[in-house]
Formats: sequence, C-alpha cells, structure tokens
Amino acid sequence: MVASVLGLMAMPLVADTTLDDVYAVAEAINNDARASQAKITEDVDATNELLNDYKAVLKINDGLRVYNRQLERQIANQERQIATLNKSIDDVTVIQRQIVPLMWRMIDGLEQFVDLDMPFLLEERRDRIDRLRDLMERADVAVSEQFSQVLRAYQIENEYGRTLTPYTGEISVDGQTRIVDILQVGRVALIYQTTDASETGFWNKKSRQWEVLGDEFTTPTRNGLKMARKQLTSGLFVVPVHAPGGSS
Repeated sequence: MVASVLGLMAMPLVADTTLDDVYAVAEAINNDARASQAKITEDVDATNELLNDYKAVLKINDGLRVYNRQLERQIANQERQIATLNKSIDDVTVIQRQIVPLMWRMIDGLEQFVDLDMPFLLEERRDRIDRLRDLMERADVAVSEQFSQVLRAYQIENEYGRTLTPYTGEISVDGQTRIVDILQVGRVALIYQTTDASETGFWNKKSRQWEVLGDEFTTPTRNGLKMARKQLTSGLFVVPVHAPGGSS
C-alpha cells in the first residue's frame, strides 16, 4: 500500500519534467526557426541589394558601350578631318612655293607700270611699292596678308584711272623746277597750273615731258581744279588729249 502510494505520487513528477523538456525543445526549435528566418531574410536582402547593384552596373555598362561607340565615330571623323587638314597643309605649302615668286613678279610689274605711267603722285605710289617689298621680307606676316596687300596696291592703281585728283607737286618745265597745282584726270590727262594761273601745261605722253599749253586751257584747268577740290559743282571741262597720229 505504501509502495502504491509512492508510485502514484511519482507519476506527476515524471509528467511535469517531460512537458518542460518538450516546451524547452519547442522553444529552442522556435528560436532556431526565428534565427534561420532572420538569416534567410538577411540573405534575401543582401541578395536583392547585390541584384540591384548588378542591374545598376549593367545599365552603366550599356551606357558606356553607347558612349564608346559614339567616341569611336567621333575619333573616326576626327581622323578623317586630320587627314584632310594634312592634305590642305601640303597643298598650301605647294601654293606658297608658287605664289611667293608670283607676288615678287607682281611687285616688279607694278613698279615698271608706275615708271611708264603718267608721273602723278609718284612719291606716294613708289612708297607703296617699297612698303610691299618690306612686307615680303617679314616672317611675321602671313602669305595671305602679303598677297592681299599686293592685290590692294593693284586695286589702288586701277582706281586712279577713274579719279579726279588735285594735289601740289614739283615738276620740271623746260629745265626749270617749279611748284604747281596738278590735276590728275584719270589716266586721260595730267595738267598743271601755276598758283597765279599765269601758266598752264600738261604731261605729254609721247615725249614724256611737261609742256606749256595755250591760254584756252587756263580757265578749264582752273575750273577742273575747283571741281576736284569740291569748290565748284561738278561738270564738264576741256582737257588736252592727243588725237591718234596728231597733236594735242
């Protein structure tokens, strides 16, 4: 009887111990499950982050590939431009070798033309030619600028043929030097008149010397000088001109 009672009293103790163990194991399992889930969540987050980084890198790579293709096209265009420029430089070098002697010949021709032309504004025209020669010797002046100045000198000479220009100059008439008023009428006539209008003359293209004119040219020449100086309304006036095979 005593043994039975002892046995009955022991049974609840065994049962309580077993439930605690079960609870403990269950709690441990739950803890492990929570820990595993947290680890899984952490791994998933890390994986998603890596995936997003990977996608971003892919986008960057795609952009770089597009950019590289654009650069390749630009480089190809630049290489073609460089080739074209190199050819142009070679052509310019050839042209320079040809144009520099041409400019010297043009200056020499201009000088000869001035010497053979009517002797108006001689100092100004010869100074212009001297400046051209100095310009050709300067290394700091581009060939294009040199050529431009030579052409400009030719243009000025060409314009003289359409101008009515008065100026004061020194001439020699019959071996005597005098200061007179000179009227350049294009390349048609070159006339002079003393300041007191007592003598009027012209440049004889055939004899290449100054000659005295008759009194009939005194008033027309005086009027022509006034027109050129804007002192008189422009109009017509008589100038001495050589007739073919005849005199003035």
